[in-house]
Amino acid sequence: MEHPHHLVHTTHIPVRWGDMDALGHVNNTVYFRFAEQARIDWMTSLGFADIVAVEEGPVIINASCTFLKPITFPATVEVRTLIGKPGKSSLPTYYEMRCVGEDTLYAEGAAKIVWWNPRTGKSQPLPDFIREIYPHD
Repeated sequence: MEHPHHLVHTTHIPVRWGDMDALGHVNNTVYFRFAEQARIDWMTSLGFADIVAVEEGPVIINASCTFLKPITFPATVEVRTLIGKPGKSSLPTYYEMRCVGEDTLYAEGAAKIVWWNPRTGKSQPLPDFIREIYPHD
């Protein structure tokens, strides 16, 4: 059975007053920060406690977000991180953003992760422990 998106992690992030813009809702740039924090929380849960000082690891090569409904203060955003089928050195990730206690989808996004070596600046194959997270047929 094909699994186009597989849920791997859920993060709750409180909306801060300063996250809002002059229009009274969360500024569009903050949604990318929400996705970033969710991605870091997920990577940390996999054992990347020191995500800065690594010999190899994930980098983002693109990111997108579709804003469906404005989020306003006060709220706690639930960010669900999902993954798609891994490539040789890349992993598609997806994000769903809702307010805790609601079913409404406020935003959805994606970011492509590439596994790389910071010393060489080149991509390298995804490690098996990342590849094994995605359900096999």
